[in-house]
Amino acid sequence: MSETLEFQAEARQLLQLMVHSIYSNKDIFLRELISNASDALDKLRLESLVNKDLSVDTGDLHIALEVDKDQRTLTVRDNGIGMSHEDVVSLIGTIAKSGTAELLRKLRESPEQQQRAELIGQFGVGFYSTFMVADRVTLVTRKAGESQGTRWESAGEGTYEIESLDDAPQGTAVTLHLKAEDSEDRLFDYTAEWKIREIVKKYSDFIAWPIRLDGADTPLNSMKALWARPRSEVADEEYHEFYKHVSHDWTDPFETIHMRGEGTFEYEALLFIPARAPFDLYTRDGKRGVQLYVKRVFIMDDCEALTPRYLRFVKGVVDAHDLSLNISREILQQDRQIQVVQRRLVKKVLSTLREIKDKDQQRYSTFWGEFGRTLKEGLLDDAENREALLDLILLPSTHSQEPTSMREYVERMQEGQSDIYYMTGESRAHVENSPHLEAFLAKGYEVLILTDPVDEVWVEQVTQYDERPLQSVAKGQVDLGAEEIAPERSEGFAPLLAWLGTTLEKDVKEVRLSTRLTTSAACIVGDEHDMTPTLERMYRAMGQEMPHVKRILELNPDHPLVGGLREAHAADASAAGLNETAELLYGIALLSEGGELEDPSRFTRLVAERLARTL
Repeated sequence: MSETLEFQAEARQLLQLMVHSIYSNKDIFLRELISNASDALDKLRLESLVNKDLSVDTGDLHIALEVDKDQRTLTVRDNGIGMSHEDVVSLIGTIAKSGTAELLRKLRESPEQQQRAELIGQFGVGFYSTFMVADRVTLVTRKAGESQGTRWESAGEGTYEIESLDDAPQGTAVTLHLKAEDSEDRLFDYTAEWKIREIVKKYSDFIAWPIRLDGADTPLNSMKALWARPRSEVADEEYHEFYKHVSHDWTDPFETIHMRGEGTFEYEALLFIPARAPFDLYTRDGKRGVQLYVKRVFIMDDCEALTPRYLRFVKGVVDAHDLSLNISREILQQDRQIQVVQRRLVKKVLSTLREIKDKDQQRYSTFWGEFGRTLKEGLLDDAENREALLDLILLPSTHSQEPTSMREYVERMQEGQSDIYYMTGESRAHVENSPHLEAFLAKGYEVLILTDPVDEVWVEQVTQYDERPLQSVAKGQVDLGAEEIAPERSEGFAPLLAWLGTTLEKDVKEVRLSTRLTTSAACIVGDEHDMTPTLERMYRAMGQEMPHVKRILELNPDHPLVGGLREAHAADASAAGLNETAELLYGIALLSEGGELEDPSRFTRLVAERLARTL
């Protein structure tokens, strides 16, 4: 029996955008269908090798393109793994992906047609591109090892029909009932042999399975594995199309890395660094890893064991010569040879990025803008390559509006400066206006401005660069070569400091005089190994209960407010309003670093009352 079902809401919206939009590059629909067919053949071949109970014929695995000019149809057929009834409903009737809402928003906001087409590829929904050229799409499929097939059909108007079949061949056939207006336009006549040959040659020449047109024995594609060919024999255009095949991105890659490992464990690798960050780069269920082959046999799509998490944006293929065909993901994580390959791949990617950085700073800055925050995660996870990563990071600083490298910072260090100074914060403006920077800026010391959430974490683990300690300007004592506060002056402030320490003991663990302030009355600093307030808030946001860390209140002895408070305390320590003045002084210091007041309404009331007394 045939039943009519509705597309998932997001799928309906996407279909409407596809059907009612005209793209300059409609040809990509065929690339997407051929790519899907190739994946199905890969999966069948692997399943037949590891599942001896599966009775299938793998003697002539191929992709067939069939044209009916009279009916204006184009069929893409494969004899691969096929789909079950449940697969069809879940894979085609819905978009089971995170980020779909984000895709739809970007599609609507993109003014350029080509940008819209690129977004569709980026979000991996290429099957829906068939509705750019077809009024109706019919799919017939049968999963290998099952006796019953499935027929699916839709006009892309929000519903689809699905029914079971008793006589469907193994594999999948997608038939497009082409739009009449396209058939009348020679450039978009997808029943023309020259047009089909042109598309296959341009986009799918590297597919490992033969692509045949209307039963001809001679394939349309060369079927050469790019990674097995010498780099001198491969054109950049071939690399770019292969990248689009494995990544589902519709833009050219930022960089191509072709390498070969020889010795006790041989392998070939073809890796790509994308030109832009994928939409799921920071989602928990985002795909990562490269494709793994063994002796040209496809094993798995996203082999996480071959690349660390901080290089999850790297795409490509690794073809190993000596692994078992039925190796599992769990075994891969422990396989010594795979671990050796991963280390070599990581070093090659990092050295390639270093070469780009040294040769073309502007080009490298473009890469850093897309993937810099991800690369900094490696400072936490990859101690072996930490020095190489430190040489790659670009960080904002007080020296210039342009980001700087750690090496450039060291080269600009003042004579006698031993530490690399930094400050973390929520934004550049917040850091630049912080009282913690006053003395540093006054003396001309450069301070790194770290505003990414990951910065709060990696600076806790990376203690030095080039044998120079990293020092937070908002932690511990600082030595800026300034004259120490005279002992007799410190003694003069001792009663005030002790009184403030007692009055504010709920919030601070110490009150002391500061050498880092020039214009502000006070600031709050942490001990050398204290957790920063920002990091504390991050942990709480993730649901982790953190004990409140008391910090240190530092006072500027040259500020009129501090001097006046000392005199008032010396005259009468129990005078009315002194406690409120102490509370206001602490609140001002807290607000100046972007902190949050425990009781904002009380603070504003005290300020308002003080202002009223001055009128």
